[in-house]
Amino acid sequence: MEKIHITGMTINLPLSGLKIAVTRPRDQAARLARRIEQAGGIPLLFPLLDIAPVQDQQALHKQISRLAQKEPLAASFEERQFDLAIFISPNAVQYGMAAIRAAGEIPASLKIATVGQGSAKALREMGITNVIAPVERFDSEGLLALPELQDVAGWRVLILRGDGGRELLGDTLRARGATVEYAACYRRSKPQQDTAVLLDAAPDALTVTSSEALDYLWQMLGDAQREGLCGIPLFVPHKRIAELAQRQGWRQVRLTDAGDDGLLFALTAWGSEGRGLRTED
Repeated sequence: MEKIHITGMTINLPLSGLKIAVTRPRDQAARLARRIEQAGGIPLLFPLLDIAPVQDQQALHKQISRLAQKEPLAASFEERQFDLAIFISPNAVQYGMAAIRAAGEIPASLKIATVGQGSAKALREMGITNVIAPVERFDSEGLLALPELQDVAGWRVLILRGDGGRELLGDTLRARGATVEYAACYRRSKPQQDTAVLLDAAPDALTVTSSEALDYLWQMLGDAQREGLCGIPLFVPHKRIAELAQRQGWRQVRLTDAGDDGLLFALTAWGSEGRGLRTED
């Protein structure tokens, strides 16, 4: 077992020698992989989704350009085209904000919301300080439960997301009286992967961060391969992914907190189980 020696003590690394499959899109996997390495683990990069800008940039830019526009309603009164912009994911922040800044800047009066703390952090790093985001449940349901989104009658809402996805957020806001538009700012695709590469690497655990990615992995696996993988720990950061995994037959589904922090905390706790890891004088 790998150890770090510091003057007067020896520290065991909780993931020492353990191979952890990281299935995030390749551009988003580096941070989690690095932290796994710092904990002594061996990250196996096996992206299950590719993320890229939408092909129809003209349509996106046309919608984005309306964020800062005003629509004349009467001779002496104007109204913003949008009152609220919602970023569905860190990808929506990355690609949506790039399109917004190419068109100008976000108006100071525009309310900004997102469904998760990872996206909220990304927005704050881009200078958006006042972000509406849930602090407990990190999904559409969590955002819709916030008091700021209860009285939205008459609001115009732009939801920035990938090409497709759940309609709950838009449907609920419409039911509350808002006008809702979706802006697709990135697209997801399935990379050509060889599951034999993953199986030959013999991971000790897998991390999967979206239901779509888990479903794609399941489709790629044959019956014998499924049986081989379903017995190892599967770490997922959302209840919906955990429920899908259980329906598929995964036997060791571990629900973590959100983001890389949540995944790493659960991984290191698992890595320490039964190992008697401790700090020795």
